[in-house]
Amino acid sequence: MNEFTEIGLCDFVAREAALLDDGRWDDWLALFADDGHYWVPLLGRAQHDPHSHNSIAYEDRLMLQLRVDRLKDPRAHSQHPASRCQHVLQNSRVEQLDTQAGSATLRTPFLYIEARGEQQILLAGSYHHVLARTPDGPRIQLKRIDLLGAERALPAVQLFI
Repeated sequence: MNEFTEIGLCDFVAREAALLDDGRWDDWLALFADDGHYWVPLLGRAQHDPHSHNSIAYEDRLMLQLRVDRLKDPRAHSQHPASRCQHVLQNSRVEQLDTQAGSATLRTPFLYIEARGEQQILLAGSYHHVLARTPDGPRIQLKRIDLLGAERALPAVQLFI
């Protein structure tokens, strides 16, 4: 099956969210390219790069691995009780697809719900996935998360938006 088609790439984004919802942290992390980044700009869509202004998160593979290790650690006090999440995605839209070069950019509006104990948070925004074709299938070069109202005070998010 060729995963580097519009339908295959949209399915990839949906599978990525499902892995997070299922708490399959290692499988989710494996979707990132070795040089992949996870970015939540503080200024939302108005922020054009992660280096000229503060970000809520700008993490490379190593930092993501450390977060995954913390989530799996039974001694992580912030996970007693454990956090759970649900991603509700609208249809992904392929904004750029270059099958020759093996690169694609997708935009996916979403709602993110995270619950822990008696608390629940709801965030909304858009994902921007920059994907690269590899021998192992598509891999995330960049996952950018533009939150609505990112500049306001946000609750502590324990998992991955």
